[in-house]
Amino acid sequence: MIEQGQTIPAVSLSQLSDEGMQTLTNNELFADKKVVLFAVPGAFTPTCSNAHLPGYIALADKFKAKGINAIYCVSVNDAFVMKAWGESQNAEHIDMLADGDASFTRALGLEKDTAGFGGLRSKRYAMVVDNGVVSELLVEQEKEFVISSAEAVLAKL
Repeated sequence: MIEQGQTIPAVSLSQLSDEGMQTLTNNELFADKKVVLFAVPGAFTPTCSNAHLPGYIALADKFKAKGINAIYCVSVNDAFVMKAWGESQNAEHIDMLADGDASFTRALGLEKDTAGFGGLRSKRYAMVVDNGVVSELLVEQEKEFVISSAEAVLAKL
């Protein structure tokens, strides 16, 4: 599993915007930026839709005020699902990033197998990434939602 002080692995993520499908590299996502990245097990799932994403939406301005350049939400879903989920949640200040084949999640060592429920998914976590280097890593225990919440991450800044 990735650790604080390590560089984010060079794996691209996808994003569907009004301009079309984009493949975003580490350089585009992390170079010369301080970002908060949080990951959820699945778009449109209860905790993710009712608490995790909404917290970051509500506190986006406070993150920006603390020097955060961007907030990224990542899930092992395709870019079409991530765009639809972001639109349904009014997440215009959050970059909804797709890890469709879980390559980013696996490269971080933060995958979990939910078997027949959904297959390979991401653990729930949040991290602060400063110019490509992880400065905070907050990985939830199974079925918990405490340390990766927007409020908990904001308190670490």
